[in-house]
Amino acid sequence: MELHADYAAAGFSRRLGWGARPALLLVDPVAAYTRQGSPLFLDTARAAVGAMAALLAAARGSGLPVVLTGVRYADASCAEAPLFAAKVPALAAFAAGSPLGEFPPELVPAPGEHVVHKHYASAFAGTSLPAWLTANGVDTVVIGGFSTSGCVRASAVDALQHGFRPMVVRQACADRDPGPHEANLFDLDAKYADVVSLDEALTRLS
Repeated sequence: MELHADYAAAGFSRRLGWGARPALLLVDPVAAYTRQGSPLFLDTARAAVGAMAALLAAARGSGLPVVLTGVRYADASCAEAPLFAAKVPALAAFAAGSPLGEFPPELVPAPGEHVVHKHYASAFAGTSLPAWLTANGVDTVVIGGFSTSGCVRASAVDALQHGFRPMVVRQACADRDPGPHEANLFDLDAKYADVVSLDEALTRLS
């Protein structure tokens, strides 16, 4: 049986659908992933930044809530997340003051937009994001960012587990290799989120 049909026959890949009030969540859209020479550089990051910029313009134009996240540690020891840093030493790129933690010009937060500094993969882990979304009446989280198999995936799963509808925008995410990117989008769409096109997301945010 074809893979998509097999999953559908088992009851996976149903649609959550959009709620009444979306927010845009851009997960770690920072220079560590876009700048050549960074240990975390992604070849496809620039295309995803373009898609994220389009989402950001649409959300701003509609006055919808916007959240951007970044990983940040006090210094290169990453003592706030020692096991995570032991697993991924490249996290030292996110020490306070590192230019690799900066947002690219297209995605610099505007005054009043919520910025979450986190220590782990999920935007929800140990942060005030769930309470902030609830306080702003949000029921749907439109997600883009880096990387698909890491922080985007973790944030989408946690969004669902906190009672928000995750809409992962395919063109607004990127990973180190097409294999992990596509595999994680497939699995998210099967079990935890709706993976949607940029056009659909822009229509819903406009």
